[in-house]
Amino acid sequence: MSSIKDGDENEAVTNFREYLRIPTVHPDVDYSKCVEFLLRQAQSLNLPSNIYYMAPGKPIVVITWLGQKPELPSILLNSHTDVVPVYSEFWTHDPFSAHKDKNGNIYARGAQDMKCVGIQYIETIRKYLKDKLVFDRTIHMLFVPDEETGGHLGMKLFVRSPEFASLNVGFALDEGLASSDDSFSIYYGERTLWHLQIKCTGTPGHGSLLHENTAGEKLQYVINKFMNWREHEKLRMKTCKLHSGDVTSINLTMVNGGCQINVVPPELTVSFDVRLSIAVDVTTIEKTVKEWCEEAGEGVTMEFMSKSAFIQPTLIAPENPWWVTFKNECDKMNLKTKTYIFPGATDSRYIREIGIPALGFSPINNTPILLHDHDEFLNEKTFLDGIDIYYNIIKSLASV
Repeated sequence: MSSIKDGDENEAVTNFREYLRIPTVHPDVDYSKCVEFLLRQAQSLNLPSNIYYMAPGKPIVVITWLGQKPELPSILLNSHTDVVPVYSEFWTHDPFSAHKDKNGNIYARGAQDMKCVGIQYIETIRKYLKDKLVFDRTIHMLFVPDEETGGHLGMKLFVRSPEFASLNVGFALDEGLASSDDSFSIYYGERTLWHLQIKCTGTPGHGSLLHENTAGEKLQYVINKFMNWREHEKLRMKTCKLHSGDVTSINLTMVNGGCQINVVPPELTVSFDVRLSIAVDVTTIEKTVKEWCEEAGEGVTMEFMSKSAFIQPTLIAPENPWWVTFKNECDKMNLKTKTYIFPGATDSRYIREIGIPALGFSPINNTPILLHDHDEFLNEKTFLDGIDIYYNIIKSLASV
């Protein structure tokens, strides 16, 4: 693996830290300095770049290295440029200073999620060019906005555009998660995301009386049903030793209603964040939830605030040559790998939704998982080792 004393690799770390210092942080992200940085990187590689806008103020940057056989389906290396908000008072170092301590740990928002991966792609291509390598397939490095808010104004729109179609993508890599042990995590699919709100209406009145048919009674029935479902999934996860991506997660996130403590309200609402396991039938689950609303009583309705469709996971089997190539390279490097369904949601779902196989992979191991957390960091050596890992994997994918 890499030596941090090598001059080229130190340049890679410098680029990484510079990228981290650009505060592309929600809300109201200003992407202008980020675009300038990425265009400078493209120029340093002597590669063409394009900027697309699927929505105002939401730039999508594509840096392209043309293959020897551009008619072949291309390799897409995707990363997002935005990061989640920070609470600076809980950080040991300024979250946008990219402070590096004596152990080589680089602290910054985006160090793991996922500016590291974007720079690792760039530095991998830089190594190929330095080594005068050529590949049959074209490689596109894609930098998209607003992934952290759902990708609705970024990747979701882009994959349906003629600009994306012109990239002729055959296979994509996107972000994964760090691993706290010596293994590397590979993600081949995602759960189905539902955000739903249950509205319960009923008899209002004075808080001193026992009214019939109140919103609170109906709300209790609904909440009990969801919490029992949640408890079942928790038990299944524990007894069957499953991972978070293998089960359905159910979380009550908001309860709203009422105006005064001694007034029985005419309406109460409860909201749930639900991530459905790929093993369940989404149609059956939706029917069951509607039945719970009917059982709760008259005036109980369900509304989807967000409803993702079931998306077929990427096949991790011998029938998928992309997977075989990826896994073979990991095996050659003696990497200990584990495959998972991603517990959250990434832009990979939009890529898979249009039928393109995609794997989520961040080459980070022996590192605490700190995405969205205080004091997010990545060690310099781990970052550089990741470039070496990508060097072998991407080279093989571009040669399939």
